[in-house]
Amino acid sequence: MSSVRARMALAGYRWLGTAIYPFFWSYLALRAAKGKEDPARRRERYGYPSAPRPQGPLVWFHAASVGETNAVTPLIKEIRRRGIAVVLTTGTTTSARVAAERLGSAVVHQYVPLDFKPAVSRFLEYWQPDLAIIAESEIWPMTIIELGRRHIPQVLVNGRLSDRTFARWRRRPSLADALFENLALVIAQSDVDAERFRTLGALPVTVSGNLKVDNEAPPHDPQDLREYRQQIGARKTWAAISTFEGEENAAGTVHQALKERTGLLTIIVPRHPERCDAIESALVAKGMKVARRTRGDPVTPDIDILLGDTIGEMGLFLRLTEVAFVGRSLFAEGGQNPLEPAMLGCAVLSGGNVQNFRETYQMLAKNGSAKIVRDTEMLAKGVNYLLANDDMRRSMIDAGLETVQQMRGALSATMKGLEPYINPLVVKARLEPRPKPEA
Repeated sequence: MSSVRARMALAGYRWLGTAIYPFFWSYLALRAAKGKEDPARRRERYGYPSAPRPQGPLVWFHAASVGETNAVTPLIKEIRRRGIAVVLTTGTTTSARVAAERLGSAVVHQYVPLDFKPAVSRFLEYWQPDLAIIAESEIWPMTIIELGRRHIPQVLVNGRLSDRTFARWRRRPSLADALFENLALVIAQSDVDAERFRTLGALPVTVSGNLKVDNEAPPHDPQDLREYRQQIGARKTWAAISTFEGEENAAGTVHQALKERTGLLTIIVPRHPERCDAIESALVAKGMKVARRTRGDPVTPDIDILLGDTIGEMGLFLRLTEVAFVGRSLFAEGGQNPLEPAMLGCAVLSGGNVQNFRETYQMLAKNGSAKIVRDTEMLAKGVNYLLANDDMRRSMIDAGLETVQQMRGALSATMKGLEPYINPLVVKARLEPRPKPEA
């Protein structure tokens, strides 16, 4: 039972959810101007539907952005194979495009409603989900409250809590306990994450591993790959992927330090492609020639940088190299997912700020497939060493592939945990009209 203090906190949040709701019109307008929202579908953020509800039982999946969408994709496919309809919400235009590419008509996509009572209530009253499955660390108080009030089971899958998020919730123990007790089940990525969720009041909690490991390798267009490989020829390549501000400049510095000795081509894939105009200008100002994917620029022998300024083509760029630096780790904090380069046959380099993927990096480093660099100079030395030493590069690649294989199994563990919630829906789906299962 929640404490009086916690109930007062929840009551206050309910009041805020109604009282300041109108002021979010201006907030959304600002985000739309920055390209974070789809203006044509803005009403979805207020819970207004833009698609018909499928017949029969329905599972609501929420995945905040691209990483979470990729993580739950195999799980969604498993549930669809059982004849259960899915509405998937995400928070960005980028994740909406990824959902369309990877799931197509298998799901109904909507933008997630704002975490305020009118929007959440309107969404739930229309879609009437039988089960809510939330990815990773998306804890929205009003949404949790409204789901709980309607007795809709809520399951957190691939759950993780960063150091910062865990510390923030620990400062509000009564509120955390009152919210987390609404979760019917938490399926955590690691033992550390599981213990953090238990500390905050979640029960029961199980451990599955990382769902992202059970994903298929990122897709690519074979014709595009052939054309780029022909253009690159025998040149050595390395990639700096999922980069944040400052890391593109570091990649340019590495390129300039090594290109005379190696005839190097550097591939840069920023985490946010909308920054690419500024990135290109900065690289050109340093004397480098840049080819951009969106322009269809050919990679001629005088090109220094191939700038991957598109969405959903990481599989293409990583297949052009065997050495990958994973960003948000040298100058920004948190790190980005190193599993995709590892599963596509790349030796992995990273800065030391990888708190959000600590356990994954520990496993990769322990098996010899990832190395941590302190600064730009050490990054340059690491890239140069791996490009010059075929045996070491091959050893790291093989270790990465083996580590990914060892880490698989999260999908089956997650489905096992979900069985008490999914199996009744399978029976219900057989008794009610429903969409055809996806192959």
